[in-house]
Amino acid sequence: MKNKPILIIGAALGLGIAFFLLLSIASLLSGGRSAKRLASLPGIEKVALVKIEGILLSSEQTVNELKEYAEDASVKAIIIRIESPGGGVVPSQEIYNAVMSARKAGKKVVISMGSVAASGGYYIAAAGDRIIANPGTMTGSIGVKMEFASVEKLLEKIGIKGMVIKAGEYKDIGSPYREMTDAERKLLQAVIDDVHSQFIKAVADGRHIDVEQVKAIADGRIFTGRQAMELKLVDQLGDLEDSIAEAAKMAGIKGKPKVVRKEKKIPFLEYLKEESSAWFSEFLTKSLGRTMVRLEYLYQ
Repeated sequence: MKNKPILIIGAALGLGIAFFLLLSIASLLSGGRSAKRLASLPGIEKVALVKIEGILLSSEQTVNELKEYAEDASVKAIIIRIESPGGGVVPSQEIYNAVMSARKAGKKVVISMGSVAASGGYYIAAAGDRIIANPGTMTGSIGVKMEFASVEKLLEKIGIKGMVIKAGEYKDIGSPYREMTDAERKLLQAVIDDVHSQFIKAVADGRHIDVEQVKAIADGRIFTGRQAMELKLVDQLGDLEDSIAEAAKMAGIKGKPKVVRKEKKIPFLEYLKEESSAWFSEFLTKSLGRTMVRLEYLYQ
């Protein structure tokens, strides 16, 4: 067994080299966003294109991108292409604020709606100078929700009883092991109503519409782009090319503008993390009937 220490050292070195190679491959595959600022070439006036796609889980990349463009003197206008049913309340609000900041920095912001720009997607859109939607765009859905599931009856059938030890009456609010009490339902409804009122105010402020007018349609219903225009939620009908032309016109750019954009690539390790997180969430939903509870501006 004299060779045992050598074998152990060799195995450790092998694992270390393998780990280093994995990190190197992940770094090469990541192709992440460059941290460098855009080069401001003299005489070139640019229009930046920012894409917001899928369910809004995080705002960091989009906020950083908007901030970078807002600080670039050669970028005269920003087009935000929204292809999203919404998502988390906070990411929606943070991107909304970033759009408002870009406008305060002197940038014209045009919103271009794709197939879906609803709920949190519309929350963000409301911050723009101008909103352009396709006639068949699905938008609106001004509302908020939280989802819960109870598996109490199911557990009883298989002889399992869920138990929670807590300090604080409402600490296990939304527990899947029991029915929700009237007091808990009232408390959560108050939270929902408050976040809903924040949505309504954001739309009223961004669109310069009376709050009561927004309240009348803020019941979660969806609209086509054409219907939304009739309700003053959208300014005009058109596609992405129309949005680019409108942004250039608003910024006073003569001729065809140079459109710049960043390719968003998910780093390899981040991709694995997101995939495992999605799998775990799906597992909880299917096995326990429980979702990750959060406030959502989300159309489904």
